[in-house]
Amino acid sequence: MLEKFSLKGKVALVTGGGRGLGKGIALGLAGAGADVVVAARSADELAETAKELKDLGTDSASYQLDMLNVTEIRNMVDWVAEKYGTLDILVNGAGINVRKPTVEMTEADWDRVLGVNLKGVFFASQAAAKVMLQKGKGRIINVASLSAIMGIPTIVPYCSSKGGLVQMTKGMAVEWAPKINVNAIGPGYFRTAMTEELFQREGWEQNALRRIPQGKTGSPSDLAGAAVYLASEASDYVTGQVIYVDGGWLAC
Repeated sequence: MLEKFSLKGKVALVTGGGRGLGKGIALGLAGAGADVVVAARSADELAETAKELKDLGTDSASYQLDMLNVTEIRNMVDWVAEKYGTLDILVNGAGINVRKPTVEMTEADWDRVLGVNLKGVFFASQAAAKVMLQKGKGRIINVASLSAIMGIPTIVPYCSSKGGLVQMTKGMAVEWAPKINVNAIGPGYFRTAMTEELFQREGWEQNALRRIPQGKTGSPSDLAGAAVYLASEASDYVTGQVIYVDGGWLAC
């Protein structure tokens, strides 16, 4: 049974893989045997993550790009497919957020958040799908959020992008079946650079923990199991789904 979870011989591309949740997923995929390319904006973060991946014994690499640039996104996928001869797994982990009252949000704020979180994911998936459809098989994993189904103040563009991402996941899953499985992971509250502002607010973490049955917030490595499952043969009959990794938040 364990062989169904093996990613040995598979090539994965993880956007947003330089830090945080994307890095946690990338390390998990590499731990299961995949060769992983991490892509992000920060060269320093990419270099550090790529070294950790290689230390796991994988043929891994990094790719620097701006997820707001569609040409760079397409070039990234082409580069991976050319370097490795294939692309088996795409993890759309890149994401940004802007926290401010909705009446103060600017057009630039909206465009940045939707540009990375939705437009960037669409075109990365489109480019990857062309490779996967040709070979007859592939996996696409999107990183969604609790905010896809919850109304959260001061991050309305982010909520909009993640809600749209869930519907994008379903639409692509239906269109590209049975060749490509498209699913999403919905993280709960994880302490990362993106959420550090929340954790610094007096009393915020204590209030959040009261809602989480497991009594703790997540760490990036907590997403690795769900990612490996969705990337592997173990999930062959699973598509169009969202797996929420939230410590039980949505069960309350």
